[in-house]
Parts: sequence; structure tokens; C-alpha cells
Amino acid sequence: MSVPLPYVLILYYSRHGATRAMAERLAAGVESCRGIEARLRTVPPVSPTCEAVDPEIPAEGAVYASLDDLRHCAALALGSPTRFGNMAAPLKHFVDSTSELWLGGTLVDKPATAFTSTSSLHGGQETTLISMLLPLLHHGMVYAGLPYSEIELMETRAGGTPYGASHVAGKRSDRPLDDQERQLAFAQGKRLARLALALAHRPGERS
Repeated sequence: MSVPLPYVLILYYSRHGATRAMAERLAAGVESCRGIEARLRTVPPVSPTCEAVDPEIPAEGAVYASLDDLRHCAALALGSPTRFGNMAAPLKHFVDSTSELWLGGTLVDKPATAFTSTSSLHGGQETTLISMLLPLLHHGMVYAGLPYSEIELMETRAGGTPYGASHVAGKRSDRPLDDQERQLAFAQGKRLARLALALAHRPGERS
């Protein structure tokens, strides 16, 4: 029986498709590394009407995440559009449900990162990334941003921060990722995969 490959969980919420496109680029970066794979997962929208229930399986795109997806991952990437400089409520709702993993120290010492998309260049990219960083630190994860050895960080005219990959989607949320944004998202996924492999628990260590 073959042993399943470790995986990087790329967990995101996307309303108009920009964050989803970034997630797919991170996944390509992960899978450029041998010995590890990407697992794309999303979260359902939330509603102020308590009775509103979404289908258990989304009509398109990634399936909804479970706590087990998070429990067994080798690394985690969180992605969200900005909501007033913060992560979107659907993603936060899921993150807020992870207390049992926190209590068990399940994610301690696993690498993690974050990525985001905004309508405007100064639309809260860095604060949104930091809002996703905070729960990762509470879980004891090892945060990995984008180093300036990625030359696109110095050249980009749109998205890209040392806190994580980002994208400027435009006021209609229809601007595609440009070459530099695509490369930075790819590089972020590749770096996370390399760190996951390097930090993988050795036999005899706590899992």
C-alpha cells in the first residue's frame, strides 16, 4: 500500500474569483516540489439570517474544508479578500471553529502563510494579511512570508508584500493576476512546500 503524500492545505474564501485564482497559483508552486501535494479547500458564505443554509457541496470550485483537512495538513495557507482591512467573515467563521485543534496543539510548529486580494492598491492588503497571521500565531504555527530574494517584490506595481502574496483586482474585481503577482503567489506556495518538508516530524517525535 502506498503511503499518501503530505499536503499543504490551501484554505480560502473567494467572492468573485480573484482569491481563488491566487490559491491555484499557490497550489502550482506547492506541486512544483517533489514529495508533497496541494489540497484546495474553501468555506461557505455566512448570512445574517440564521436559517440560511448552503448546500453541503458547492456548485463549483474547491469543496468545503473540514477540521480534519486542517488537522492532518503539513502546512497551511489562508487566503481571503479584504473586508475593511480584515479577513472576510466566512473565513474567520471557520477559523473561529478550530478551538479543539488549538487545545490539542495540533498545528504547533507547522508552517503557514496568508494571501489576499483587494479592489484597490491601498485597500488594506497588509492589514488583511496580518488579520490572518494572528490566529496562526495563536495556533503555534511558523509563519512564512515572502522574502525580498523574490525580485518581483521590488518591481511590482500592483500586488505583492513581504507579509504574503497579494493581488489588485480592480474596482469591478475583474483584473486578472499580472505576471509579477502570479510569480509571487507561485513562489509563496513553493516556499511553503519546502518548509513543510523541512519541518516534517521525524519518527518518534510528537505528531
